Amino acid sequence: MSIANLRDITEVPDMPIIMGDGCRLSARVWMPADAKTAPVPAILEFLPYRKRDGTTARDSLTHPYFAKRGYACIRVDMRGNGDSHGIMEDEYTQQELDDAVHTINWLASQPWCSGSVGMMGISWGGFNSLQVAALNPAPLNAIITLCSTVDRYADDIHYKGGCLLNENFGWGSTMWSYSSRAPDPALVGDDWRQMWLDRLRAEPFLPLRWLAHQNRDAYWQHGSVCEDYSAITAAVLAVGGWGDAYKNAVPALVENISAPVRGLTGPWVHKYPHFAVPEPRIGFLQEALRWWDHWLKGVDRGVMDDPDYTAYLMDGVRPQTWYDTRPGRWIGLRDWPQGPTVSDWQLRGDGTMQPADNATASADGDMNMIVASPQDCGMDGGEYCAIWLGPEMPGDQRSDNARSACFTSAILTEDTDIVGAPSVRLRLCADAPAAQIAVRLNHIHPDGAATRITYSVLNLAHRNGHHAADPLTPGKATEITLDLDHIAYRVPAGHRINIAVSSAYWPLIWPSPSPVSLTLLAGSLGLPTRPSGDADERQFGQAEADAPWQIETIRPASNSRTVTTDMKTGVITLEIIDDFGSVCDSDHGLVNGSAAREWYSIHPDDPLSATAKTHWSTENSRGTWSVRTETYATMTSDATDFHLTARLEAYEGDKLIFEKDVSESIPRDGR
Repeated sequence: MSIANLRDITEVPDMPIIMGDGCRLSARVWMPADAKTAPVPAILEFLPYRKRDGTTARDSLTHPYFAKRGYACIRVDMRGNGDSHGIMEDEYTQQELDDAVHTINWLASQPWCSGSVGMMGISWGGFNSLQVAALNPAPLNAIITLCSTVDRYADDIHYKGGCLLNENFGWGSTMWSYSSRAPDPALVGDDWRQMWLDRLRAEPFLPLRWLAHQNRDAYWQHGSVCEDYSAITAAVLAVGGWGDAYKNAVPALVENISAPVRGLTGPWVHKYPHFAVPEPRIGFLQEALRWWDHWLKGVDRGVMDDPDYTAYLMDGVRPQTWYDTRPGRWIGLRDWPQGPTVSDWQLRGDGTMQPADNATASADGDMNMIVASPQDCGMDGGEYCAIWLGPEMPGDQRSDNARSACFTSAILTEDTDIVGAPSVRLRLCADAPAAQIAVRLNHIHPDGAATRITYSVLNLAHRNGHHAADPLTPGKATEITLDLDHIAYRVPAGHRINIAVSSAYWPLIWPSPSPVSLTLLAGSLGLPTRPSGDADERQFGQAEADAPWQIETIRPASNSRTVTTDMKTGVITLEIIDDFGSVCDSDHGLVNGSAAREWYSIHPDDPLSATAKTHWSTENSRGTWSVRTETYATMTSDATDFHLTARLEAYEGDKLIFEKDVSESIPRDGR
């Protein structure tokens, strides 16, 4: 659409949407100025992340863009967050989904809406877009889900392979701080203080709730659309990034849902593709507009002529903890999951890895290799969910490889394009009933540098499924299969690939209660590859966006990640400091700032020394009005229980007006 054809738009900073129980939600709305006489489709984004100051930067780039092209964009604060009334009890509750459905039906009934509704979001908003689509509100014709999951237990920030992710504690600490922030008096009026106090009193420390469900029970099945893919009938555009934690949802959705679907995965971290890193960014808003026009306006934009699944095939590069750009190319995969061919590689007791049909390979690949990793193995694994806050990517894997059992291929004679989810099969035994394993696929450069291509972890007590823990019998052999995360990665000719197996992966996962020795007896790798140079490459336009958020910077953002060793105690600590800075909105004058601090400590010989701590600070002000929260949390464990404490302090000016302490121990269940 040319600039001359763009529609004038109006913005409403606080449109009330009243739920069935009378709770008032607050929405920020952008729509064409003439929408009441020329109704338009509505696009909903439904989040807890504070539209007034939390997501304003990305909202400014995105929603006005669609509004100028004939859509009403509605950014709603969920109940109990931002400027909305009510209380939030947990993530993805039935109340949250019911509120979203009510909102969709309300939008469709407005005089400025054509009756057709779409839903879009990244992360939390990507999750609930899928979940709401599975509820099938009649006006919802299409969604765009980014950086999301189809399985809340197996592929979110709580558990992975049945292992407890430290992100369960870290993200819970984030929400402990984030949802305890006050609403803006300029929007909610004199009710702001009572709303804040009600919010503070009810604020849950969510890691306790999540730890109460250590297996894949009904709690996690709720909101996991993989339970019934057929429930989704709205058209789905699924988007992800190889630098993100959520790599598996896009190919899973393309493979499994019967509704119209297309998938797109780029090199990005946990961000929208029109401003994400690593580059190349793409014209995501143009692609989204094609999707909306096709499904919400009935204008054929050729979206179903696109490949089922488009992936960015990254060139293999040297390991870095951050990339500004990832060289590579876009490939179109039609008829996914058909296409890649899986080749079998045998892991051998001499530390090599050979194609299974290689005549020099032994008949069965038997080995007798001991894996007893120190507890700090994994320190080069990077952040679980990279989100553009600093050096978050996996670094050179040589240090972790030295703490692992490794199997390395011969020099590759041609480029090898790995596309899909590699699978590792192992026969092993352990000397303890509770144990975990981490498996990494690495790209080994000629000088020995090691880039992590993809990985997975498994709680061995969950080797038979995630419904219940099944402790190992020490010394008894068992067979396991780990599906590594999806990836698209080219290993160049003249380089090698390597499988690394460790019995610890800190600080990504919480350690087993005792040091574990694993004996590897046999193993193989299923490697999905695609012939290099295959055609069907895709092209995208340059990234476009609307005008950026106008702010005055009061305190610039900064970040650091530091690993230290206490030479007296031997304890190793990862310190993460993310100061998000402080800014003032140039339009309405609200000042907001925050800082997060995390510490993950462990002794290499003692899994029970594991300690995680967080401290968050948030602030809002305008003129003489000033509020602040300080939140603290700690997690430790012994052989039988997890121990968590948390504290919440709220200040009006310099006066402490509210405080709350939480302390609870939760039994360990097979981990």
